[in-house]
Amino acid sequence: MDKKIAVIRGDGIGPEIVNEAIKVLDAVAEKYNHKFEYTDVDMGGCAIDKWGEPLPKEMLERCLASDSVLLGAVGGPKWDNVPGDKRPEKGLLALRGGMKLYSNNRPAKLWSQLAEASPLKPSIVEKGIDFIVVRELIGGVYFGEHTTVNKDGEETATDIMEYAEHEIERIGRIGFETAMKRRHKLTSVDKANVLDTSRLWRKVMHRLKDEYPEVEYSDMLVDNAAMQIVKDPSQFDVIVTENLFGDILSDEASMITGSIGMIPSSSLGDGGCGLYEPIHGSAPDIAGQNKANPIGTILSAAMMCRFSFDMPSEADAIENAVTKALDAGLRTGDIMQEGCTLVGCKEMGDAILSYLE
Repeated sequence: MDKKIAVIRGDGIGPEIVNEAIKVLDAVAEKYNHKFEYTDVDMGGCAIDKWGEPLPKEMLERCLASDSVLLGAVGGPKWDNVPGDKRPEKGLLALRGGMKLYSNNRPAKLWSQLAEASPLKPSIVEKGIDFIVVRELIGGVYFGEHTTVNKDGEETATDIMEYAEHEIERIGRIGFETAMKRRHKLTSVDKANVLDTSRLWRKVMHRLKDEYPEVEYSDMLVDNAAMQIVKDPSQFDVIVTENLFGDILSDEASMITGSIGMIPSSSLGDGGCGLYEPIHGSAPDIAGQNKANPIGTILSAAMMCRFSFDMPSEADAIENAVTKALDAGLRTGDIMQEGCTLVGCKEMGDAILSYLE
C-alpha cells in the first residue's frame, strides 16, 4: 500500500522527534510491504522565519494533497512578540481549518512500566488507565461570537456557545466509530441539566446510538466526568464531548498518566486524511540536545496507521515495540526512574526500531 505523508517538523524539538518517528514508519513500510512517501511542510516559527507567515498557502496545499500529516511541535519564545495573527500557533489553527478537522482524539494511557509516575493512588492505577477523549474541535464557545460592551457603567462580556445538529452528529459518529475499534464502550459527556446545547447534544447522540447496537452507551454530566476520571479512570473506553469540555477533560486525562511526553493525538475530519502529533510543546530549552522524548510522536505515527491508513497490525507492532523498550528499562530524562537506563532521543528511537524489526 502506498501512502503520502506530509511532514511538519516545526520548531524546537520538533525536528528531532519527527525524525525518530519517520525511522519507525520506514521500518513498518519495509516489514509490511508498504511505501510511505514524505513531503516536507514548513509551519510555525520556522515558516515565519522563512516565509513571513506561519502557514503559507502552498504548504497547506501540500498537506491537502497528502493522505495524512505528521507534526512535531510549533512555537517558542523567539516568536512571542510577533503580531497576534502571525504567531506560530495561528498556523496550526489554519491547518485544522483548511483540512476541515473537527475531531481531536487524545488517548490517556498509563504504561504499566511508568505506573509510579501517576499522581493517583496505586489502588486506582493498578486497575488500569486506557481511554481516549474525542473532542469536537471547531465549534462551540471557542468559535462563537465574543463581545465586550459597556453596560450600566461597567464592562460586560458575552461568549456564545452554539452547536448545530450536523456538528454534533459528525463528532458523535467519530466517537462511535472509535469505540468500535476499541472496547465497544462510549461515554457522552455534556451538561444537559443546564445547557440547551447539551440537551440538543444528548438528543442527537441518543438518535445515533441506535445505529451502533454493539456499543455500550452512557451519558455523563461533565462535572461528574471530571470526578470520575480521577476516581476510577478504568471505567472509561471512549469519551466524546464538545469543544470546551473536551479541552479541559483531555488535559486532566493527560496528567493522570504521569508523563506528557508519552501521549499522542490525532485530529480527524470527514476524509481519511488526519493530523497526528504529540500533545507536548516544542520545549526550546532542550532543542538540539538529544534529550527529547520521541515516544509521543512515534505513538502518533501508530495512530496514523490505525485510524487513517487502516493498518491495525502495523499500529500494534509499533506500540508493542514501545512496550519492549520500556520493559528493557530504557528511559529519556522526562520519564527517568531509579534503576533504569537514561538514553537520548535518538537512542530511544533506535531501540524502538530494533524491537520493531
